[in-house]
Amino acid sequence: MPRIPVLLYHAVMDDPPDWIAEFTVTPKDFEAQLDAVVASGRTPVTIGTLVRALAGDGPLPDRPVVLTFDDGFADLPGPTAEALAARSLPSTAYLTTGAITPGRHSLLPPAPMMTLAQVPLLVRHGMEVGAHTITHPQLDTLSRSELRRELREPRRVLEDVLGHEVTHLAYPHGYNSRAVRQAALREGYASAVAVRHALSSETDEAYRISRLILRRTHTTADVEEWMEGRGAPVAPFPDSFKTVGWRLYRRARATVRGPVFAG
Repeated sequence: MPRIPVLLYHAVMDDPPDWIAEFTVTPKDFEAQLDAVVASGRTPVTIGTLVRALAGDGPLPDRPVVLTFDDGFADLPGPTAEALAARSLPSTAYLTTGAITPGRHSLLPPAPMMTLAQVPLLVRHGMEVGAHTITHPQLDTLSRSELRRELREPRRVLEDVLGHEVTHLAYPHGYNSRAVRQAALREGYASAVAVRHALSSETDEAYRISRLILRRTHTTADVEEWMEGRGAPVAPFPDSFKTVGWRLYRRARATVRGPVFAG
């Protein structure tokens, strides 16, 4: 089975806030990792291209790789997008609209964020834009009406800014369930990405595509290993008992506390 690395980045900065530091890479490390992707000989594609291939609507290159970015940190429309464009690397950015819209609320703790007005810059740099909810909650703990709002509104907001359809979704922190996946389908999304820290494949599920999450402890050697299709399990695979139990616990907690930050 062909193994497809789908990389998940968050912030790219030297001095991140503590809460996101674990999932931040420095600009120097980021550039080295991008160079490793280029040197691997893999062909970078967007999530849209991958999903069309999963649906049988188009071919994939022999050795694809997908780069994705979550949340919308301040570096994204500037040095991060520029580093990608300089290497002709297309990518997909999933934006939390409540965090990047002045005057709006999100559950993300304070951090330097891009703004909604900068979203068209991403497209000009060759990035595909997807939705990452309004507030970044644990989607699999929400009521049906709360879930519908978190999926529906960011599409509308991003489509108004871009002037074209937005059809791809990222679950905050990868939290999802069968009900969440079905809701994403009902709301018109063509795909949704999770985390799972696994390699994707041509038989992966379009509504929980597996991604490899970059932590500050990951090295260029880790990226090189993933480019070779090694160093991680291969999706699809069923949820573990641990994952199911953790979901049940979080749902019970949310019943008492209300929506909780997914992170």
